[in-house]
Amino acid sequence: MSNPAVPTPRIPEAVHRRRWAILGVLMLSLLIVVLDNSILNVAIKTISTPAPTGLGATQSELEWAINAYTLVFAGLLFTAGLIGDRLGRKKVLLGGLVVFGAGSALAAESGSPTQLIAFRALMALGAAFVMPATLAVLMNVFEREEQPKAIGIWAGGVGLAIAIGPITGGLLLDHFWWGSVFLVNVPIVILALALMVWLVPDSRDPNPGRVDPIGVVLSVIGLVLLVYGIIKGGELADFTNGTVLATIAAGVVVLAAFVVFEKRSDHPSLDVTYFKNKVFSAAMSAIALVFFALMGVTFFSVFYTQSVRGYSPLESGLLMLPLAAAQMIFAPRARLVVDRFGNKATTTAGLLVIAATLAAFAGFEADTPIWILEVVFFLMGAGMAHIMTPTSVVIMQALPREKAGSASALSNTFRQVGGALGIAVLGSVLSTAYRDGIEGKLGQLPPGLRDTAGESIEATLGIAARLGPHGKGLVGPANDAFLHAMHVTALCGVGVALIGAVVVAVFLPGRPPAAQKGKEEPELVAAGE
Repeated sequence: MSNPAVPTPRIPEAVHRRRWAILGVLMLSLLIVVLDNSILNVAIKTISTPAPTGLGATQSELEWAINAYTLVFAGLLFTAGLIGDRLGRKKVLLGGLVVFGAGSALAAESGSPTQLIAFRALMALGAAFVMPATLAVLMNVFEREEQPKAIGIWAGGVGLAIAIGPITGGLLLDHFWWGSVFLVNVPIVILALALMVWLVPDSRDPNPGRVDPIGVVLSVIGLVLLVYGIIKGGELADFTNGTVLATIAAGVVVLAAFVVFEKRSDHPSLDVTYFKNKVFSAAMSAIALVFFALMGVTFFSVFYTQSVRGYSPLESGLLMLPLAAAQMIFAPRARLVVDRFGNKATTTAGLLVIAATLAAFAGFEADTPIWILEVVFFLMGAGMAHIMTPTSVVIMQALPREKAGSASALSNTFRQVGGALGIAVLGSVLSTAYRDGIEGKLGQLPPGLRDTAGESIEATLGIAARLGPHGKGLVGPANDAFLHAMHVTALCGVGVALIGAVVVAVFLPGRPPAAQKGKEEPELVAAGE
């Protein structure tokens, strides 16, 4: 039972010595992939400007420039994890980075919105292979007792990337053309590739079994249909639309067929029996629900800071620094809280903090002191750190080490789908509530302009600016309607976070006895069978 003897055969000494350097390279790769999810938001206004400043993209084209990335990324994450398990994580990481870098260079030189959408999809193709492989490699270079600490640092890196995206984008747009927000990825990719070839060892599933092409195709088609339907519903601000309902229903049906097929297969790409493990399923649900709430609040907080409060893209990005700071401070230390209080108490408390911060947004007005927003963002980051770290550890340790790529891909797929649902559903609530609040104030506008002005606060303020002195009367009502819509949306987010808190309070394990900690993995897997 001597602990020091256990890790020796699992990880070679040469790899063990450079494990922290390897984690640094993995986080560099992860940084650019996650950063690109948030960096585009700052450039939207510039890209919508007519040439030569921008591309003259319409509202719909801008949405698809963002959504093309999310759609391909979420749709391919699971498959990418499986391919990494079979071919080797290092090979998949290197290939993914090359594709991501090429897509970034092409996106920077796009001559039309259609080209930008296509190249964003290419970037997502590379990103989908990078993200799950980073966590899978991490699990294979750290011994079990160090994994929670390493995962905490990894989760902090995700938070940092989400927050510095808008800041980086704002700085670049202050000095360069819009394509610079993509071109900045290329030198980072080249550096990451060189360090990875030098430092990172390869690893794969030692018993990959036969390839499961039918399962892979069903999982991709099902996820793409589901995410497409969610995105389309948000775009139309109407989830009762026939196309939206049909697409979401088709996605659910295909995913159900995938589950049935995998249960019956003798060589499944995903062992669905893991989901019988309530701990594993609850941790997955917590990740999806927290990203549902957080992506929704990030979406409307950008409009609140820029459109209502009048901050620039760079200033708006800087206002989100407390969120990143809290994640950087608390994510690596969250394991200490878990050791003291257990997974259940830590994660439940984290979700209750998220619920409280969302409730605070329901009280924000146009003149609320900005320091209160900063405190709320800091608490939100702290809450998120105490959810992501324990749930990531539970998920990764619930599956055998050789299935690390699949576990990581599943975790990231749930995160992306949860985030896409958050933007689509909460964005739809925001849009509907805004239109209800502003419609009565648009009577003096011509019918064509009236419909456009009701779409969003940006549309109303854009038309007010075009009308000059006659449009000034629209600014106050637009701000009031948006604040009302934000309050309604924030309360919906509170409900989602509270549901998550109940799920983890019921199903996640409490504090394990010290003697059992080393046995957690087989017990968790056994519980799932």
